[in-house]
Amino acid sequence: MKPISAALFGLMAGALFVAPAAQANEALAKKHNCTACHQVDKKLVGPAYKDVANKYRGQKDAAAKLAEKVKKGGQGAWGPVPMPPNAAVSDADIKTLVAWILALK
Repeated sequence: MKPISAALFGLMAGALFVAPAAQANEALAKKHNCTACHQVDKKLVGPAYKDVANKYRGQKDAAAKLAEKVKKGGQGAWGPVPMPPNAAVSDADIKTLVAWILALK
């Protein structure tokens, strides 16, 4: 049996951590009740997270802009239904959620 290369091992190890991180961040969205209005790949009350990622992809200030919208709420970017403020969600959790959303494809 041939030993695997270090590069292949690193790729395999990285793959093991991607899925749990994605699940953990989706769990964080559920914990903060984000999924009452948002889904990963379909519109509910608010836009799908993948649509948000596509809209903000390539914008260097996207993470800060979205974090502020999550914290303070907003209206008009996705239609007439307002997103309520989420002031009780920690800045660290908001940062994690926004990074997860922006990484979706």
